[in-house]
Amino acid sequence: MHLYRNHGFARETSEMSNIAKATTSDNRGCLRVISVVLLGLTTAMPPGFAQQASQPAAPKPNDKVLSDLPPEPTPEPTQPLFLRPDARNFSKPYAPLLGNPINVYRPTRIASASFVNSVRLDDLVKNGKIYLSLSDAIALALENNYDIAIARYDLDIADTDILRAKAGGAGGLLGAPSGLVTNTLSGGSSTLATAGGPGGTSVGSGGAGSGTNGLSLTANGAGPAPEQFDPILGAAMQFDHATSPSTNFFTGGTSQTNTYDFTYNQGFATGTSLQVGFNNSYATTTNEVSAFSPLLNASFKATVTQHLAQGAGIWVNRRFVYQALNDRRITDSSFRQQLLYTVNQVENIYWNLVGAYEDLQAKERALEQSKQVAADDRKQLEIGTMAPLDVVTADSSVAADQQALISSQSSLNYQQQIIKQAIARNLNDPTLAKAAVIPTDRVSLEELPEEKQTIDDLVQEAFKHRPELEQALLTLKNDEITVRGAKNALLPTVDIFGYLSGSGVAGVPNPSCPVAFCPNPPAATGYGTALKDTFNNTSPDKGFGFNINIPIRNRLAQSVEARSLMEYRQAQLRLEQLYTQIRMQITNAQFALTNDRAAVLAAEASQKFNAQSLDAEQKKLHLGASTTALVLAQSRSLANAENSLTSARAAYAQARASLYQLLATTLQHYGINFEDSAAGVVKSAPLIPGLEPAKQEKEPTVPTPEQQQNQQQNIKQQEQQAPTTGTSPANPPPPPPQQ
Repeated sequence: MHLYRNHGFARETSEMSNIAKATTSDNRGCLRVISVVLLGLTTAMPPGFAQQASQPAAPKPNDKVLSDLPPEPTPEPTQPLFLRPDARNFSKPYAPLLGNPINVYRPTRIASASFVNSVRLDDLVKNGKIYLSLSDAIALALENNYDIAIARYDLDIADTDILRAKAGGAGGLLGAPSGLVTNTLSGGSSTLATAGGPGGTSVGSGGAGSGTNGLSLTANGAGPAPEQFDPILGAAMQFDHATSPSTNFFTGGTSQTNTYDFTYNQGFATGTSLQVGFNNSYATTTNEVSAFSPLLNASFKATVTQHLAQGAGIWVNRRFVYQALNDRRITDSSFRQQLLYTVNQVENIYWNLVGAYEDLQAKERALEQSKQVAADDRKQLEIGTMAPLDVVTADSSVAADQQALISSQSSLNYQQQIIKQAIARNLNDPTLAKAAVIPTDRVSLEELPEEKQTIDDLVQEAFKHRPELEQALLTLKNDEITVRGAKNALLPTVDIFGYLSGSGVAGVPNPSCPVAFCPNPPAATGYGTALKDTFNNTSPDKGFGFNINIPIRNRLAQSVEARSLMEYRQAQLRLEQLYTQIRMQITNAQFALTNDRAAVLAAEASQKFNAQSLDAEQKKLHLGASTTALVLAQSRSLANAENSLTSARAAYAQARASLYQLLATTLQHYGINFEDSAAGVVKSAPLIPGLEPAKQEKEPTVPTPEQQQNQQQNIKQQEQQAPTTGTSPANPPPPPPQQ
């Protein structure tokens, strides 16, 4: 009995060795095993439906409680469930049952993908520039971003697996895509990037069980094949004309036989199958021995088979439907995770753009300051109150600031292209491609409620909302289904079947039949007589029987059942590991947010101090109490302080957005509608807390790459030319460059 028992994985090694000994026993041991199995089946099974009563209740798709779960709280399910990009439901047949029957054999129609930017983007272009707020950037990403658009198809793909499971049969499931699509370029790293690739792919529950990075297949789908729920109607027609030579009085002649055979097959969730055959033939012959020519024959046979052990019961035959529903919920959760990831990615890109924009503004201010100092030094040199070396130092500072400006312009230009590819689908429009992006939002230091909460409160909130936890729990549900299916496959195959058939004959008496063979020729009858006799119990054939198949060693089923249980335990460990990882992520995120806020305050104080110091040093220079070198050094200190402030603000804004993503509350905080996001139409723009409008300052100039090359050439030419103004014999100009 150990060969077919649903043994648990936690048994001791000694008991497993006993099972191995039983499988390798001699022939007498095998016979004893078979006899015990048959005795157990005959005594434990109720007539007609054994094992059905012992089957556990079918799991409901919305169940939250699982066995052997860790003590942490169960995450809230993604709501609403079963979102779709449009009104079409791919979990239902394309053609209704009572509609045009031809439609079920026609290919489906899927709308072409859109490669056009949403109208919202065109409305933001003004005077050749895109004035972009963070809210507009997120709304545009929800409408146009390719990663989200690719992930939307996963919702419908998961529905097709539900339709496939409802059909039954041995095809199994293709699986629903999950994971993240991470093909949008980013100027910086974003958190929680896992399992990228078009369509969204993910590895197995254990980390490397299957998928693009896996090393092997999993036991997913183990168990007996479900019955074929979709009926299958078959027809076979054959027209035969044969002439055979005569070897005796009873053979030979010419015959023409037409056969018309029809079959109907259907399975049911109880483990029952129905096969109906309806056969008809029309035969003529020149052989005189035949009593009828033509001869009409009709017969039918209906057979019902019921599984009593392996494959018996509603649950085991509908388990793929339950698994497909869980996969659909995983896809819903994965799509929510995709929104969280992409929104956070767009935020990071936006703050990188803001940082590059403010950095360019600071570089332009530094260059203007250097030019002003150089111009003042030249005037003082002309009146004899400034040494020529100070003018050379000022000119060198101007050249360095010009190089820094060009580098900052290139960085801003790149960040503008990065934000465009994240919020647009078509960059071939010259107007859009050349338009400068002006960020209009800045992060404020308004302290958000999440910054005041304790780590434990934040961790508990993350446990409720993180989609990864929801997906891991649903994966555990599917693993439980696999384990139970594998346990059912351990049982022998025991089927009971019953059949009923009938037949009828009609035709025209053969006038050539000798009297000795046809003393009382029957009356001529038609096909209606044969059809009536087929179903009026004139010639019945009925009976029942059993089919039993017992694998002697059962090693294949044992290996699959053990592996499925190992993968289930592996998934449990992975779930507990996720809880630990999330706790550490939240702890790190809150520490980072606190430190980044302090860094912003410190950078602001440093920037104000250096600005005041520069102003004081310039006043001292005009009074003759300072030097150009000191003024330029203080100008460098101010530029560095402004760079530090820009970086600190961007880091603080990104840390705050990352905390929302780690809590999985971004959609709620920003007012992003999940249903609108699934449809790709944003009806109301997100409301982002903790922002303030940008100050009214001069917009920096961002030249094209060709213009930047010209600037580089002009700077090189200026460096090669010797200074001719304000030189003295003590400082003669350098020799001209060699031609």
